[in-house]
Amino acid sequence: MDEFDLKGYLSRRKQIVEEALEKVFPTASGLEKRVVEAARYSLFAGGKRLRPILCLAAAEVVGGDLWPVMPAACALEMIHTYSLIHDDLPAMDNDDYRRGVLTNHKVFGESVAILAGDALLTEAFESFASCVGAGINPDRVLEVIRVAVKASGYRGMIGGQVIDLECENQKVSLATVEYMHIHKTGALLSASLEIGAILGGADRERIKALRAYGHHMGLAFQITDDLLDVEGDSTLMGKTPGSDAAKNKMTYPALLGVIESRAAAKEHVDSSLEALSGFGEAAEPLRAIARYLLVRRG
Repeated sequence: MDEFDLKGYLSRRKQIVEEALEKVFPTASGLEKRVVEAARYSLFAGGKRLRPILCLAAAEVVGGDLWPVMPAACALEMIHTYSLIHDDLPAMDNDDYRRGVLTNHKVFGESVAILAGDALLTEAFESFASCVGAGINPDRVLEVIRVAVKASGYRGMIGGQVIDLECENQKVSLATVEYMHIHKTGALLSASLEIGAILGGADRERIKALRAYGHHMGLAFQITDDLLDVEGDSTLMGKTPGSDAAKNKMTYPALLGVIESRAAAKEHVDSSLEALSGFGEAAEPLRAIARYLLVRRG
């Protein structure tokens, strides 16, 4: 088998996600145009679109069609972007740059940035609901909304963010750091795969396998993200390395060191690949994404 062209695959998928986002998210007009401009500023600031790409890949690997799932893929990117806007705020991580450009509050002010994040989160659920109009069974769409709420709410991403804030300047265990990252980062990544599988028509066994892949891939992603904050290239990352250490955040390298953190990332990548053992060649994009985590530089 020829080596999978991950770079080309990600580039093509990113393009179709960008085009879909342009269609599902409103353009700025009317008296409320400022908040729409702010939301679009961050939504189209050049992210990797990893979560929608994972969602679409999961749908395809279980035999589903791409386009009926696209509104959900866009919804996941809206939720992710909202979380970044709020995460960058002075009351949270107080970051000046995101994806290589000024953070939302630096351009639009804190009040509008907060509302822009709120707008993205709200619009995301209209986009999920529109999967019904694309031909998806309404029961599956309701299940997907439940998964998204759990992954993005206090039982998932928001809960992880709270733990992250409370752990600053604290000595915590590796178990606490892992729990935090499973919720803060891993929950939405894993949900992206689960949502794609559900909308693609998968049975429970295949949904469970893709959820497991997402769990381990999400942890590997976070560990390598922590490593990049230690030794990454700012031009590739779109932000300045060293912010975690400056804020005394508890990360994998802070607790384990660089070498053991790399080993932990590899263990999770191996586990994510094992979760895909029951899938054939159609799962090669997911395998390639997991393998790439071990060599990513940005």
